[in-house]
Amino acid sequence: MGVIFDNFSLYVDGFLTTLKFCAFALVGSLIIGTVIAAFRVSPVPPLRWFGTSWVNVFRNCPLTVVLFFCAFGLPELGINGEYFWFGVLGLVLYTSAFVCEAVRSGINAVPAGQAEAARAVGLTFQQSLSIVIMPQAFRTVVPPLGSVIIAMIKNSAIAGAFGVPGDLFDVGEVLTSAQGLAAVPVLTGVALGYLAITIPVGLLLGLLERKVAIAR
Repeated sequence: MGVIFDNFSLYVDGFLTTLKFCAFALVGSLIIGTVIAAFRVSPVPPLRWFGTSWVNVFRNCPLTVVLFFCAFGLPELGINGEYFWFGVLGLVLYTSAFVCEAVRSGINAVPAGQAEAARAVGLTFQQSLSIVIMPQAFRTVVPPLGSVIIAMIKNSAIAGAFGVPGDLFDVGEVLTSAQGLAAVPVLTGVALGYLAITIPVGLLLGLLERKVAIAR
């Protein structure tokens, strides 16, 4: 534990960087995943095709390949930027496919009569989806979305291997490679940093799930 206390400020900085990284990836994944889920259930065939293709590509492609393309492929195409944002982009693309399927399962769980009633009162597809179906769907997708979010936080460590500066993974690499410290105590500190993120997120999602269940 002495290694952790001696480098506590470094771990704190890595924790905050990882937290910021995960926050950006979470927001992007939820937004894009929800939009793709709407495409998947859209009555417009090209939108359904696009949504299906998105899910099939990113859900079945290894995360390392997606991150590798974002970190090294995009600069070759003339798209330059910080590795932090390349990492966020790769994690968003990958995670959004799983968010999409979780949201789509919630949409399919809403009774068909709800959509029929919405159409009967003159609502368009977009209106019925946003006003009637989605609010009910999100109540049923909290558990699967929680699993996706926690997996995304853990996957951020893989993104760190592609050059995200200052995150927990980078802290572990600096302490073991650059400073030559023992791997076990260093990685213990890194693991504790990730647990400090995933455990509160899991508790918060559990609380949200119980409140939603009461509301139903």
